[in-house]
Formats: sequence, C-alpha cells, structure tokens
Amino acid sequence: VPMDDSAMAERALEYAIETCTDPEITVLHIVGSATMMMGDAVSLALEDDIDAAARERAEPVFERARGLAADHDIEVRTVVGVGDPARAIVNRADDYDTVVMGSHGEHSEDGTRGFLIGNVARKVFQRSPVPVTTVR
Repeated sequence: VPMDDSAMAERALEYAIETCTDPEITVLHIVGSATMMMGDAVSLALEDDIDAAARERAEPVFERARGLAADHDIEVRTVVGVGDPARAIVNRADDYDTVVMGSHGEHSEDGTRGFLIGNVARKVFQRSPVPVTTVR
C-alpha cells in the first residue's frame, strides 16, 4: 500500500486491512529524490542525508498505518523509497501479490488532482506487473 499524507491513501490502507488474508501488509512511502529536488551535483553529496530525511519524513505516515492495523492483528512492514513515486511503486511491485492504492494522492505531478484517477495511480495501473486495486 503506497501511502502519502492523503485521505485516499488512508482509505486504501483501510481497504487492504479489511480484505487482507495475509498477516502482513507493506506500507511504502516515497519521497522525491535529491536530484528531483536539487539537481545531480547536489544529490551525490547529500544522498545519505536525503535517505535519513526520507525515513524521518515517513515515520508519521507509518505510525498512522500501524495505528489503523493495530486492531486487526495485521503486522505493518514499512519501506521508504526515494525518487519518482510511480516508478518506485512499479519497481517494487514484483515483490508483492497486489498493489492497493488511493485513486488520488496528496498531489498529482502537475500540482492538480486528476479527473477520475491521479497521475501516479494511472501510471502504476498501466505499468504494474501485478494487479492494482485503486480505492476512492
């Protein structure tokens, strides 16, 4: 379940918890890469700092996920990724049976919300090697 700070991502996690037959759910939080934020030269110098900052930024999202799963006897495994969200989700999808995600995240790539499905969800749906369930 890819999660950001959006209500849609939280709904997707709730759906996954309610329908999960496995005792474990993986929650993935993606933070933009240093290259996306600052350029190539800076990204190499700050790579370790960016990874640490990404883990720190993800922790409130993971705490919320653990809280939602606590009453359901489901363990939440957490993974932090850095980079383009759609690409990072698709690159990890082979490790799982399915991807469950919100139909819209916090923001679309262009800062707006998509009409029926957000940009990241649409790309994941089109490119994922495993089934994708989108939740509204």
